[in-house]
Amino acid sequence: MNGSSETPKRAGASDVFGATFDEIHGSTYLERDAHDLARLGKSQVLKRRFGFFSVFGFSCCILATWESALALFTEAFANGGPAAVAWGFPIAWLSSFSVYLCLAEMASIAPISGGQYFWVAILAPRKYKRFCGYLTGWLTSLAWIATLAVGSIFTGTIVQGLIILNYPDYEPKNFHGTFLAWAVIAVCIFVNTVVAGLLPVLEGLILLIHVLGFIAILISLVYLSPHSSAEDVFFRSLNEGNWPSQGLSYLVGFIGNVATFVGADAAVHMAEEIENPAMNVPRAIVTTVLLNGSTGWAMVLAVLFCLGDIDSVINSPTGFPFIQVFYNGTGRAGATVMTIVVIVIIWCAVIGFAATASRMTWSFARDRGLPFHSFIRKVHPRTRVPVVAIIVVTVIPCLLNLIYIGSSTAFNDVISMSVSGLYASYLLPCSFLLWRRVTGQIKPHRSREDLGTEIPTRRDEVPSIPDQPGSQDGNGSDIVYEEQVLEWGPWRIPGFLGTLNNAFACVFCVWVLFWDFWPPSTPVDAENMNYSVLVTGAVIIFAVARYFLGGKVEYRGPLVDYDVKSVATGPN
Repeated sequence: MNGSSETPKRAGASDVFGATFDEIHGSTYLERDAHDLARLGKSQVLKRRFGFFSVFGFSCCILATWESALALFTEAFANGGPAAVAWGFPIAWLSSFSVYLCLAEMASIAPISGGQYFWVAILAPRKYKRFCGYLTGWLTSLAWIATLAVGSIFTGTIVQGLIILNYPDYEPKNFHGTFLAWAVIAVCIFVNTVVAGLLPVLEGLILLIHVLGFIAILISLVYLSPHSSAEDVFFRSLNEGNWPSQGLSYLVGFIGNVATFVGADAAVHMAEEIENPAMNVPRAIVTTVLLNGSTGWAMVLAVLFCLGDIDSVINSPTGFPFIQVFYNGTGRAGATVMTIVVIVIIWCAVIGFAATASRMTWSFARDRGLPFHSFIRKVHPRTRVPVVAIIVVTVIPCLLNLIYIGSSTAFNDVISMSVSGLYASYLLPCSFLLWRRVTGQIKPHRSREDLGTEIPTRRDEVPSIPDQPGSQDGNGSDIVYEEQVLEWGPWRIPGFLGTLNNAFACVFCVWVLFWDFWPPSTPVDAENMNYSVLVTGAVIIFAVARYFLGGKVEYRGPLVDYDVKSVATGPN
């Protein structure tokens, strides 16, 4: 059914759960996980490759906070200075942690690749479920695709910075950065399609590099570089954006700190490939944010103490202040080695971006939320990965990277789209979770034995769109999944503390969305204008227009797969 063509199809209840234990590398959780997925209306189409350690490595690699803090150092540093980075980073860390705790709770309730749009579909009031779920699906899909485009350009331009460091006569061109970004994406396609089975092993290895690289760079930097005073680090401010007040400068630059924590929901979108996802996904999110936040703050403080000449750092010919800090402290050879470590880790993070974006896109297509959904949701019968979705989410960033050739400033709006799109996708389910929470509509968690196998569904009043049953693509039937009684998963923040955290997370999401649309400096002109509000608004307008111009006919909410339809409707 969901395995390769050589695997015989089993009869009875096993049909609901899809595959044999041997197909999932000896997983001891297969039957339990497939049972839980069937309760969400989906059959086991993808292969469960990830245990806790490998998904923890995957999630840590994607968040890559200390590496991204180096790459995104300029935004918060220029608007606020050392003080804004030193104090703003832990505030952004703890505030982002609040949001991800809410996502972890929802991942425990419904561990599924669709993540945010699926949660909205089960948490929102019935009259808003379809529309809000559709909008969230588009925001999440495009935000992750934008994140992939941003990650590839960052990797390519850091490579350019490394070339400038070692070959001062090199004249960097924007199209060089685009070509390098395409090379990064080409490797992403290869890893996610040809050697997809090795992805968990690769992520475990990168986790090791992530930790050891942090230790090596931190020690080298602190030991070899000249040190600034604590007063320079914690109390020196800058206002390079020429804002009318220092406080406003702090607020504009704060988004640079927030951006280093975007993407911790990656584990959510890999949920259908993770053992015991109701527990391992929340654990991966929490431990990832804790580890990355602590290492990120330590690295930020180390860089601030080792800045040296601030003018040389801000105006570095490499284009990246952290490369100049490495060079000032350790010389060309040391800076080269440390920069290569950063490049390797960020490159591997981009591989994870591709995997995450493809699973999100594949899941949304599975529920007919995207154009050409019957094509995008196809899964390779041997590797059991959504190859078409991988191609789609990598080709679009290649096209977006062409923007960088014309204007690096315009491409910065793609960066803002990754922040605003993801935080908008966080805000909607967090808000509906808060509503369900304060109105007491979520019941206590029950064991699997008490849950049984019944799938809550409803017949949709819109005529169904024909599909062919029995496909490995996870085709939906004419039945829409609808959770009648919501129950907490095995992982949650109980009582008033959970409600307080949920409320703060919603407020913080609104805060981020507001400040993410501000330009980096004044006076504002066509060159430095932040067009992300236009880009994000265009995405929302497009999604709304498409919904009312035919999207709502195809997308009716999460659908129940044919393979588990019999569990919902009983024998004919």
